[in-house]
Amino acid sequence: MADVVSVAVRSAMMAGIKGKNTKLEMLVRKALFAEGYRFRLHRKDLPGSPDIVLPRRKVAIFVHGCFWHAHQGCRLAKLPATRPDFWREKLGRNAARDEAAVSALSLQGWRVLVIWECYLRQQRGLPEIAAAVSNWIAQGMNVGQLVAASAAHPA
Repeated sequence: MADVVSVAVRSAMMAGIKGKNTKLEMLVRKALFAEGYRFRLHRKDLPGSPDIVLPRRKVAIFVHGCFWHAHQGCRLAKLPATRPDFWREKLGRNAARDEAAVSALSLQGWRVLVIWECYLRQQRGLPEIAAAVSNWIAQGMNVGQLVAASAAHPA
């Protein structure tokens, strides 16, 4: 299947996609700040450069877009019809890199939470997001996910 836009237009569209300070990440940051959490951003000295780091609690948080991080079983992670082999390989590398970062952080004693785009899209506001993150932190789990209730796998 051919792309519906020219190569130049597609290139410009892809160049405009942000890797940091996305709307979803800003939403999580606002929710955490309103709840009284203080954090650091994009710590390059940690594996995977977590989006949000709560140093005192030794918690690293990744805010993942379902498409870009190949969220298994999620309706938002649909593989494009154009160049499917390229996308399968690219998104597979992203997912493998994410898994390696979570493992490396865990080995260093960090607790890791992945907040998926599908979860954030189903929420009604900042208090719900803050409560879910606070609950996860309070449970003391080493690794966890916040995922939409409609996702095919457990959180």
